[in-house]
Amino acid sequence: MEKFQIVQIGRIRTNAEGMRVELEKDYIPALEGLEGFSHIQILWWFSECDTLRDRKKLREKSPYKGSPEIMGVFATRSPYRPNPIALSCVEVLEVDCRKGVLRIAYIDARDGSPVLDIKPYTPSLDRVENPSVPGWCSEWPPCLEKSGDFDWGRVFNFEE
Repeated sequence: MEKFQIVQIGRIRTNAEGMRVELEKDYIPALEGLEGFSHIQILWWFSECDTLRDRKKLREKSPYKGSPEIMGVFATRSPYRPNPIALSCVEVLEVDCRKGVLRIAYIDARDGSPVLDIKPYTPSLDRVENPSVPGWCSEWPPCLEKSGDFDWGRVFNFEE
């Protein structure tokens, strides 16, 4: 199997001041030109799910209500996967090119999660006008902007 080298470019930070991406000093110049994009795609590492056991999980009990009982990890957004890489589309509130900080509205990552890459969200490449999804998730919000007010408790089989 071919080996790849992945470099951490920064960390997710979440605290009372809000959510942000703090870049390592060497990667701050890569922010040049990012101003003006309302959204970005952040590739980050599910660092708390990076064990040999977690990486071997290929199927699991579905986290979604109304879906098939057992699902492959590629049909879920589970952190347990062969490579614990996450992808989140986030709204950019501020770009500080001097300090290497991106203030963001929300991300589903924990404080300290390693950031692997950042890409600008561009509708011409990232938006699918009429995507199709299985029936069990067809009632989910149609876009990121409407997800915040959605009752996700109706969707997930949260463990008690």
